[in-house]
Amino acid sequence: MASLKQYCTFFVDNIFLAIDVLKVQEVIRFQEMTRVPTAPGVVRGLINLRGQIVTAIDLRQRLDLPAAPQDHRPINVVVRTDDGAVSLLVDEIGDVLELDDHARDAPPETIPPVIRDVLEGIYHLKKRLLLVLEPDRVVSLTSGASLR
Repeated sequence: MASLKQYCTFFVDNIFLAIDVLKVQEVIRFQEMTRVPTAPGVVRGLINLRGQIVTAIDLRQRLDLPAAPQDHRPINVVVRTDDGAVSLLVDEIGDVLELDDHARDAPPETIPPVIRDVLEGIYHLKKRLLLVLEPDRVVSLTSGASLR
């Protein structure tokens, strides 16, 4: 019997990524952010989401990818973590995909460690590789301290 899971997909620097749809609170267009001077570099700022203050994480920087062009306006994928809601800044939103959980593989050693460490697994799709992120790992620093 197949164990199907739904994933919210998106792109960051042409990398096809996903998060379990049950961990996604909402997807919203670019929001103005308030900078936090003493925050880690991956924290782009804080957004006000209907009265809730949410930390915005620059997923490009978190995954050690090149910075986006200056005029690029990222999209917010607001996810639920153990520490509360966090916004992941992505380049483009994809579709919701329903995939067999048994077809998910472990991340291969060829994926850079900074990316591999935040993955739940990968799916080999017909034309590309889908990397499934684990939100709680994404918002954790390598030192083990939380971004919040």
